Amino acid sequence: MPIINHTLSVYKIWHEYKNNFPKNLRYTLVDKIDSIFINLLEYLFVATYQNKEEKLPTILLALRKTDLLKFFLRVSWEIHALDNKKYIEISEKLAEVGRMLGGWKKGLESKTPPK
Repeated sequence: MPIINHTLSVYKIWHEYKNNFPKNLRYTLVDKIDSIFINLLEYLFVATYQNKEEKLPTILLALRKTDLLKFFLRVSWEIHALDNKKYIEISEKLAEVGRMLGGWKKGLESKTPPK
C-alpha cells in the first residue's frame, strides 16, 4: 500500500537522523518520536485489513499520530536537536503522509452512511 511505503520511507530518514541527537535526548524525545512512528505504521497496517466500519476510527488514530509526530519533530527543531535541512525534509514527507491519510479518511466518510 503506497501510504505504508511512504511512511516507512519517512521512518527510514528519521532512523538515520536520530543517532545525531544529543545523548541526553535519546531516551526521552528520540524514543518518543520513534514510538509514535512505530504506532503510526501499526495503525496503517491494521487499517488495510479492517472492514469498512472499523477502518475510519483507525485512520483517525493514525491522523492523530501524524499530528503528534509533527509536534515532537517541531520541538526537536526548536531546541536545535534537529537542523533546518533535516527538519524540512522530514516535515515535507510527513505532510504528504497526512494528505494521503486525509484522502483515505474522506473516501471512507463518503462511502460510510451516517448512523
